[in-house]
Amino acid sequence: MKKDLGNHRKSYEKSALMEDAISDNPMELFQKWFYELEKSGTVDELNTMTISTLGLDGYPKGRIVLLKRFTFEGFIFYSNYDSEKGKAIEHSPKVCLSFFWPAMERQVIIKGTVSKIAGNMSDGYFESRPTGSKLGAIVSNQSEVIPSREVLESRLKELEKQYEDKEIPRPSNWGGYLVSPVSIEFWQGRPNRLHDRIRYTLVEDYNWKIERLAP
Repeated sequence: MKKDLGNHRKSYEKSALMEDAISDNPMELFQKWFYELEKSGTVDELNTMTISTLGLDGYPKGRIVLLKRFTFEGFIFYSNYDSEKGKAIEHSPKVCLSFFWPAMERQVIIKGTVSKIAGNMSDGYFESRPTGSKLGAIVSNQSEVIPSREVLESRLKELEKQYEDKEIPRPSNWGGYLVSPVSIEFWQGRPNRLHDRIRYTLVEDYNWKIERLAP
């Protein structure tokens, strides 16, 4: 099998990223970009991001998760603590998040450390989820080998009956993570592959060093 992709290219010409147009805090720039994409209506699931972890087997692994909140402290997502991802985070809490928004020719790469958020915050988000999503979190022993899909569907039906007209509690092994950034790089596509790359590096507290990188 062979396919040459050498001619798959485009010229990036939609925007620019200049030092005189950015704030001192990267979270403000992230918010600006996020809202611009949201307003444009050109991206489905704008909060889709890739999280890369270092697994127990020594290999890095990236997978898609959904960003559910961002603040000056960092980026919050939810998952099963006992999943392959959760075990990798427990083993090595240094991770990388990345967003790619081709509609605006933009990318954001975040390096940071992960910690679990408070239980009451996870409770609040879990309560806001649709019933099916709540039950799905209980049904699935995420990342574990299962004999068939029928096992999941059968268990779901059992839980639907069990919790009919009842409150569904958050599983103790499911909740939120906060990624506290130490480095955030903003990439804006430019013509002739001379892309704009601005990197913020945390110095201390909320003070950031700003540098331009060669494309």
